[in-house]
Amino acid sequence: MRIFSPLLFPLMAVLIWATNTVVSKAAASVLDPAAISFYRWVIAALALTPFCLPQLWRRRSEIRPWFGKLLVLAALGMVLFQCLAYYAAHSTSATNMGVIGSLIPMLTLLLGAIFFAQRPGKQALAGMSISLFGVVWLLSKGQPLALLQNGINPGDGMMLLGSVSYALYGLLIRRWQLPFGPWLNLYMQILLAVLLLVPVALSADSLAVPAEGWGLVLFAGLASSLLAAYCWMRGLACMGAERTSVFMNLLPLCTALIAVISLGEPIHGYHLLGGGLILGGVMASQLKRRAPVAEQEAA
Repeated sequence: MRIFSPLLFPLMAVLIWATNTVVSKAAASVLDPAAISFYRWVIAALALTPFCLPQLWRRRSEIRPWFGKLLVLAALGMVLFQCLAYYAAHSTSATNMGVIGSLIPMLTLLLGAIFFAQRPGKQALAGMSISLFGVVWLLSKGQPLALLQNGINPGDGMMLLGSVSYALYGLLIRRWQLPFGPWLNLYMQILLAVLLLVPVALSADSLAVPAEGWGLVLFAGLASSLLAAYCWMRGLACMGAERTSVFMNLLPLCTALIAVISLGEPIHGYHLLGGGLILGGVMASQLKRRAPVAEQEAA
């Protein structure tokens, strides 16, 4: 008899990532965004070093040709995405951050079409259109014409750019197929992210972490960076990529619920409609066309 269902692994990962979005918002009032960006990956690197450094040293000659690609991945997925999220938290809500982050699967399809000639089908294009309208509705707070006059909230814009960065990261990591295993891949990217973030950290107004900030930093460095990654990889191993990826659609809902409970953020009608359109469009773009019955029987 199983004590834990495989479903718990991706669900736990999504809950941790949703909580991390709320942590990013909470950190905005106590920590410089450059400081938490840097400390997060330093803590993750220290936690993985005893387990991964010996393997990295043994395989250093194999790793050298992949250094440039690892550097690009670290810059896109760990520096740009996370830094932009922490800076965005100063001028937008955790709910908006979660909803905009749910665009990543749709942005992945769009960037794949632009850069790698991966032509999306009609269903995916319809999903993209629905999601795009949802984004406009959300960013304009239900008044699309207001975007022409007022522009996009800076925090929403930074979160949107961060989502584009992470979508490109996902495309490249699948395309390049680094041959070092998930934990060593993650460790090398974290080390490079720490190096890339040194100039960012030096630009911070203050690198001090107040007493109330340490819990936020540790959660980001250990739970969000490592525990969630472990749970997601276990989910992939137990259930496969297709079934596991469906759980990402729960991220904006979980983020909104946690933000309402912990931060008291209000939920407005434009969140519900815009978020619903984004989520519906993403789900539509991910559905695979079923073969006709006659075709299936012939197979």
